[in-house]
Amino acid sequence: MRRRTLLAGALAAAPVAAGAATGCSAGGASSRNSGGRTTISYGMWDPLQVAGMEKIIKAFQEEHPRISVNVQVTPFTSYWTTLKTAMRGGSAPDVFWMNAVNLQLYASEGVLRPLDPFIERDGFDMGVHPEELLRMYTYEGTHYGMPKDFDTIGLWYNKELFDKAGIKYPDESWTWDTVRDAAAELTDPRAGVHGIAAEMSRQYTYYNTIAQAGGYVIRDGRSGFGDPRTIDGLRFWTDLIDRGHSPSQSAMTDTRGRQLYLSEKVAMNYDLSAMASQMYAEPAIKDHGGVAVLPEGRRRATTIHGLAAAISGKSPNAEAAWQFVKFLGSRKAAEIQAREGVTISSYEGTQDAWVKSMPEFDLKVFTDMLDYAVPYPASKHTAVWENLQPQLLGGPFTGKGGIEGASRTLARQMDLALEQEK
Repeated sequence: MRRRTLLAGALAAAPVAAGAATGCSAGGASSRNSGGRTTISYGMWDPLQVAGMEKIIKAFQEEHPRISVNVQVTPFTSYWTTLKTAMRGGSAPDVFWMNAVNLQLYASEGVLRPLDPFIERDGFDMGVHPEELLRMYTYEGTHYGMPKDFDTIGLWYNKELFDKAGIKYPDESWTWDTVRDAAAELTDPRAGVHGIAAEMSRQYTYYNTIAQAGGYVIRDGRSGFGDPRTIDGLRFWTDLIDRGHSPSQSAMTDTRGRQLYLSEKVAMNYDLSAMASQMYAEPAIKDHGGVAVLPEGRRRATTIHGLAAAISGKSPNAEAAWQFVKFLGSRKAAEIQAREGVTISSYEGTQDAWVKSMPEFDLKVFTDMLDYAVPYPASKHTAVWENLQPQLLGGPFTGKGGIEGASRTLARQMDLALEQEK
């Protein structure tokens, strides 16, 4: 399990002291043109958010006419590889999207610029963003990312299939038992319809039920997959597969639960708030799709994740980059993003426009769940132990083998990986 640091050698970022917040360059080629304008680059991966981001950039440039922003869109499948290569070559974007999975690794390698000197100098109130997101983008007590949005998970359902089965729509009274009973009644082999998609998907499915069972994925540098409550959270899904109330895992390898829901082959599916616009674009789902808060297990919980804007530790345009990042974290930018209806803005009190952007769906359920949202689990090398999960949990999710033994094996191997982080 020993390894060289992910970005070793190539990213000897200049030390960032408090004085860097005064606008001094971190070195490298200048991006000021002869007219005195500064051009900064902004890396992102979601093409659906480009239109909204262009509106945000236009509003930013109206306030900062001497700063231009050049958007660079890279598909998520190659985003992180491209970013690492760009960092090694000294050509990384000045500002780029960061997620919780990678934050600790990038921050520990010194390739992200700490935001605290800027925050303190300008008196920026980070408390306008959810505490869970701020915690995700803080490393060793220092902020490294400006939250821009968040996702929670909801229970999407097909009203037409519910009506046909004579079942009341899901609401806040639903529990795990209600889901199991409804999934059984909604499963119709003749029509090729299953009650629910029990997809093996961390953020969308079992991270939520693990928390609802009172278990955990990682705590104090140790795996939670050996905890009986964590195993109960996994068993919720494997039982649905074993009983035939969900498509097989192999069926969902080629066609994900989301596609099965959109094609009306499953009556229920756990999915992201960010997928609301995709649901809305499907005429049948827009007409008779619905969404509710996640059913309750031993407790209520939903996984919260969100994106943040980070500044490259080697950006020669630190001050301009900060001005843009600060604007991205402002109410004005959040309101523009909310009106676009793609994702939920993280700035407090700006979510209403997003909620109202698709009135056919009760999108308020996603913001209501903030009260009991659980942060996406992460460590310095999150990808290492997350990659173990499909290998070791795959058997039970395909209906072969027991989930308890697989989960305990995962806990042991995950602990070995976490030990290497120290």
